[in-house]
Amino acid sequence: MRLLILLGLLWGSAAAPGGTQWPQPVFGRLASPGFPGKYPDDQELRWTLTAPPGYRLRLYFTHFHLELSYRCEYDFVKLSSGTEVLATLCGWESTDTEQAPGNTTFYSPGPSLNVTFRSDYSNEKAFTGFEAFYAAEDIDECQVPPGAAPACDHHCHNHLGGFYCSCRPGYVLHQNRRTCSALCSGQVFTERSGVISSPEYPQPYPKLSSCTYSIRLEEGFSVILDFVESFDVEAHPETQCPYDSLKIQTDKKEFGPFCGKTLPSRIETKSNAVTMTFVTDQSGDHTGWKVHYTSTAQPCPDPVAPPHGRIAPVQATYVLQDRFSVECAAGYELLRVSYH
Repeated sequence: MRLLILLGLLWGSAAAPGGTQWPQPVFGRLASPGFPGKYPDDQELRWTLTAPPGYRLRLYFTHFHLELSYRCEYDFVKLSSGTEVLATLCGWESTDTEQAPGNTTFYSPGPSLNVTFRSDYSNEKAFTGFEAFYAAEDIDECQVPPGAAPACDHHCHNHLGGFYCSCRPGYVLHQNRRTCSALCSGQVFTERSGVISSPEYPQPYPKLSSCTYSIRLEEGFSVILDFVESFDVEAHPETQCPYDSLKIQTDKKEFGPFCGKTLPSRIETKSNAVTMTFVTDQSGDHTGWKVHYTSTAQPCPDPVAPPHGRIAPVQATYVLQDRFSVECAAGYELLRVSYH
């Protein structure tokens, strides 16, 4: 953590009783009136400390001695940021219902911190008040509290006053500057069989991504799609796939959109050209899908061997691109044979 010392170049403000304003640098000292002597009755002071965006304020007490009351109803020091109360302090040692600062260091959640001191109309003893020191320091946005969402999808880089994100190879930083979208468009598969899956499967697929997978086989072949293992795509109980969706399209028909947790049934596309489009939004944590694709072709007429010849190898069915040879019996020579 880097401490920002601005030597009076950046200022906050503090309000004295009666509304008087005076400048306060983003480092310095606060104390109760008359410190280290007894503070007076019926006082209310409020300091508004501000730092630049990307910074927070750190405050700690070197002395604290206030009247103790149930839930700090009488005299107290209150720390707040906006509408959030960070601490209400009183006494000199913490009890079951009251908090004293002790050695605790307090941090504002953002670039502003309000410190309010109040004393009521009377004190039975002489209480010597408080002394505190504060300074602005860089917020490390890359350090994420447990249970909170990370600042960046992949890599977070902190710097003075802010942070920036970067992505692993195969991803590009989205225009929101935090999400890593997958580079998954334009993939083409030309083998007769293969496996296609959502990015990172079976790990959660990336957000704000648009993936296209094209299967392009020779004419005469037909693609068959079988979803395997698991299927988990964000769904909605009332609307069909409004968030993330998988669509499958041929030149004549569209299948889907698919989402939810049920494996889609086998799809016989009856086409040699198939495009799969997978689109994700900015929310959710789902594992995606996996497809095993195969292909079939229209059967060819059975080849007929010429007299004194035979076909090898012998198959029950021959389809496009299958190969065979013609062998002649002893004493014969193959002159020419042609099959279509």
